[in-house]
Amino acid sequence: MKKYVHLCKYLWLLMMIFLLSGCWDQISIDKRAYVVAVGLDKGEKEDEIKITYLISNPELSKQQGGSDEPPREIISFQTSDIITSKNLANTTIAKDIVYDLLSVMIVSEDFANSGDFIRWIYDATKDREIKRNIPLIVTKEEASKFINENDPKLETRIHKYFNLIVEHGIQTGFIPDSDLHRFFRIAEADADLFLAIYGSAEDEKEGKQKEQFFAGGLQTEGETNKTQFVGAAVFKEGRMIGRLTGEETRLSGLLNNTISKSDILTSFPDPFDERYRIAARIIQKEANDVKMNLKNGELSIDVTVPIYMEILSDHSMVNYAKHSGKRNHLKQYIEERITQKMNDLVAKTQEEYKGEPFGWSLIARRQFSTIPEYEKFDWMKSYPNMKVNVAVKIKFGEFGRQSELPSLEQMRD
Repeated sequence: MKKYVHLCKYLWLLMMIFLLSGCWDQISIDKRAYVVAVGLDKGEKEDEIKITYLISNPELSKQQGGSDEPPREIISFQTSDIITSKNLANTTIAKDIVYDLLSVMIVSEDFANSGDFIRWIYDATKDREIKRNIPLIVTKEEASKFINENDPKLETRIHKYFNLIVEHGIQTGFIPDSDLHRFFRIAEADADLFLAIYGSAEDEKEGKQKEQFFAGGLQTEGETNKTQFVGAAVFKEGRMIGRLTGEETRLSGLLNNTISKSDILTSFPDPFDERYRIAARIIQKEANDVKMNLKNGELSIDVTVPIYMEILSDHSMVNYAKHSGKRNHLKQYIEERITQKMNDLVAKTQEEYKGEPFGWSLIARRQFSTIPEYEKFDWMKSYPNMKVNVAVKIKFGEFGRQSELPSLEQMRD
């Protein structure tokens, strides 16, 4: 009898396995509309926003010819929130709208500057399909205009374009590592400034010098996408209050111990010949040494930034690898130049933004025994009055693969 009971149990479990393998709720990809980017702008009414969907065509990835379908579809309309807007869009779009491939959240600068921006962006925390690691991008123009004018030439799969352009922009340091999770965390902590990616499809007139420009400031020629991602939008307490150039964004990354950094390629004016610039690779192998005095006497922060640098060009033919005196002069020159720029950036954050985006508040917490003691100190209000000193220490590495340069006079003799 017991054997019969066990046999029935096993047969029942076997039947359940076949039932669980059903696919009645499966939806094929050609019945779904995959939103790749969501754009947010101010609405015509106070209680509305203008939302833009950039929808990718999944049929484009199929290896078959004869398809005349466009690679994407763009729709903009007025809505009261981000969540119910999907159902509203289905009055025009036949397919089921999903956020499975959502790659970026794009917000216009005008909307990000408003005090009501925080009300609508928090809708993203309520929708389970919107992942917290989605990059947040602020555009100079309206988000709808930016999405319509963005036209990558080489990458027809638009979701891959956003993933690649953001990934490589973070690696070069020209844009910050910005996502929704970091935005919400910093806004709720009320201690630091948040840096979002800054992009534009319009020409930018400010900052014509090397690396000292915003998105749209790089002058290009040829047949290419005019959309650019350079610099950062500065947020304080969930509201945009300013922006940083590409160079300032790189410097803020070097001052921040909380983010991972890749090697940076940059250039400096040649101290021996102002007609040329020196190409260099900046590598930060060690963390910054941050010392704080937050209790006794004058509040102060002393930051030492160790930089490992490789010199990659020598257009003035000085041959730094051979002459130690000129090499020491170059080292002192670059240290003073970077130190001055970092101190200028710190002064800008203290005087103009009244906060810092360098993650120093996390280090400051260690100076207090309890959380209430730290909250009473009020890092955001105390930071603008602190004395901050930044010093850069450079250690030279290689001077290019060919360290020995030929004599220019002998070559032309």
